[in-house]
Amino acid sequence: MRTSKISSWNSGYHAWILAFAMTLLILIALSKSWFYDHASATASEDLQYFSVIVPSKGRDYPPVLAYWICGTNGDGKRMLRLLKAIYHPRNQYLLQLDAESSDYERAELVVSVQSESLFQAFGNVNVVGKGYAINEMGSSALAAILNAAALLLKLSADWDWFINLSVSDYPLISSMPSLPCQEISTSSTILMTLQKTKAMAVELIWCRIHKINQIVVDPSLHLQKSSHLYYAVETRTTPDAFKIFGGSPWLILSRAFMEYCVQGWDNLPRKLLMYFSNTASPLESYFHSVLCNSPEFQNTTVSNDLRYNILETTTDGESPYDKMLNGGAAFARPFKEDAAALNMIDENVLNREPNGLVPGKWCLDQGQNKSSEASKPPGEDLCSTWGNINDVKPGSYGIKLAFLLSKIASEEKLTTSQCLQATKMGSS
Repeated sequence: MRTSKISSWNSGYHAWILAFAMTLLILIALSKSWFYDHASATASEDLQYFSVIVPSKGRDYPPVLAYWICGTNGDGKRMLRLLKAIYHPRNQYLLQLDAESSDYERAELVVSVQSESLFQAFGNVNVVGKGYAINEMGSSALAAILNAAALLLKLSADWDWFINLSVSDYPLISSMPSLPCQEISTSSTILMTLQKTKAMAVELIWCRIHKINQIVVDPSLHLQKSSHLYYAVETRTTPDAFKIFGGSPWLILSRAFMEYCVQGWDNLPRKLLMYFSNTASPLESYFHSVLCNSPEFQNTTVSNDLRYNILETTTDGESPYDKMLNGGAAFARPFKEDAAALNMIDENVLNREPNGLVPGKWCLDQGQNKSSEASKPPGEDLCSTWGNINDVKPGSYGIKLAFLLSKIASEEKLTTSQCLQATKMGSS
């Protein structure tokens, strides 16, 4: 009997030692310099240098967005297509291919970015130059997004909002088809509404405790290739020092909040990072829990991730395509690479030609000859003459989305914490 107890204690002790070791690994990954090992679109000595144009800031100007786009083996071309569909010279873009991608594919992506004079001129597209193993269900995914945010904070002091995307995402808002010169940088209208209320768009629900109490180890934190998660037999008790919340892993978060998480001047983000480094799907809980346990940020959420899930589409008389466009989202996902809907969105919503950018006043030579743009070879400049990058006007879908978000913010009343409502939902 005594031997059985000792054996059980040793088993639990070893599980906790392993969990603690993995926690140290994720903290070391966040503090070491691997996220500095990146390839910048303006860093090569072989490229022509430009005086980088900086966006104007202030109440009369739209916010600046920082996009992190992450992909895996074979996603290079899809990543470039998504980049062109959401590109605006005011914003920042960080592209990353994980360790499953070959060095050749990663180098090809870097060359594609570096060879475009537009990206050089604005200095706003960067590629992570080294691949790291990422398991989207594990803490390696959490480490990746925190490192991406840290790098974007280092690269630019101008951006206001952080948005994470995968190559299976695609924007649903941009220019009016009838007014090709009037455009909106993807998500600018919705984020101008968020800017006024200082709200962050994140789907917020109460998290299931039985899932969180399971101890999980993610070997991808220290391996060259992504690995399956290890699940310990033992479970841990529910913490009483903080409450746990969860929701969608697709986020729109403010710069101030990302600085809070990355720079960690308060103990809360570090404490939660140590806890969630040993849980499954920490991206569905970490940021939500930091938000809702922080007095500074807990009343700044809009419980809506602004994504439309095409897998959840139901047939009720309205076509799936129309339902997607009328769903009140900034992005839809997940699309397959050859999905016909992507071409329809390009043509009917974004007004974007194949291999081209979304038309706007910032590009003076765009939209003048659509037939030539459609046949433009990949090596030719996307835009050779640019105008006022700060002249951003909403299109029809952007206006519709901004109205919807204003309604959501008004109904949810940010002064009444969405975190409190999520807690009540979990206890009901």
